[in-house]
Amino acid sequence: MGVELPRPVGFVLGGGGSLGAVQVGMLRALTKHSITPDGITGTSVGALNGAMLAGFEDGLERLETAWVGIKQDDIFPDNLLEMIWRLGRSRTHAVENAPLRSMIEKTIAHERFEQLPIPLRVVTLDLLTGTEVVFKAGPLTPALLATAAIPGVFPAVNIDGQELVDGGIVSNVPVKQALAAGAASLVVLDTTVPADPNHLSKGRGARVRDVLARVTEIQFRAQLLASLPSVAAEVPVLYLPPPTPRTVSPVDFTQSGALIEDAYDVADRFLSSIVVDGAGIYGDPYTRYVVGRANRRLDAATDIEA
Repeated sequence: MGVELPRPVGFVLGGGGSLGAVQVGMLRALTKHSITPDGITGTSVGALNGAMLAGFEDGLERLETAWVGIKQDDIFPDNLLEMIWRLGRSRTHAVENAPLRSMIEKTIAHERFEQLPIPLRVVTLDLLTGTEVVFKAGPLTPALLATAAIPGVFPAVNIDGQELVDGGIVSNVPVKQALAAGAASLVVLDTTVPADPNHLSKGRGARVRDVLARVTEIQFRAQLLASLPSVAAEVPVLYLPPPTPRTVSPVDFTQSGALIEDAYDVADRFLSSIVVDGAGIYGDPYTRYVVGRANRRLDAATDIEA
């Protein structure tokens, strides 16, 4: 007997660059336990994964094939000097989004949200007003490009006069938006992989990349823990546990296969033991950010630790 969740079930797919491979392993485990989405809400790479899952009956298989085959050059084809030159010339971005656009059009295929068999919502940010913009209808590719447009890296995407960028700045794991879409229960697929604390210690001499990755984790944690309590007070939130701690960059695609397998194993064990019996959080979001903390069920939204 699988985990029983009230329907409609909303899948929430967070952003995280190359760490989006984690979601493939989680999705494989969810499929094994007969947990399927009635709607999907995603930010950044989570929106890209969500579009594939929403668009095809064999979306999971397509995702796994894509992630195992993807390389850094497919998204970031330029060397460092070229990126510095482009940033200096454009003053807005270091990498053109043409390769990403090509990948989206090749793998997603659908042109509009309305063509997707499973409803999809994509979270972006309007740079000019500082407000969140959520897409659920209209052309699909521009919205996906916008939600993946990391400021300073990719160019903003103009849609109907709005300059749109990565929605992760305001809502990397968009649980509130999924609840607003009418979900009666949520399944959260956060991409954050716990950092290896040894790489942040003074003795090891933490690199700038490691420090920035840790700062980003802290920012995303603050977002999530600010939004979860009110959501979990209304519906069950199944929060899948993270893979084992490791050092991996959000632009490093060489560990995709290992991340998929690790995420699958951890999620499968978690889903084999969990029982959902009402509103609350099932899982522990804190473990994604503090290595060594044991998983436990949080029975009420107020149990979340700041």
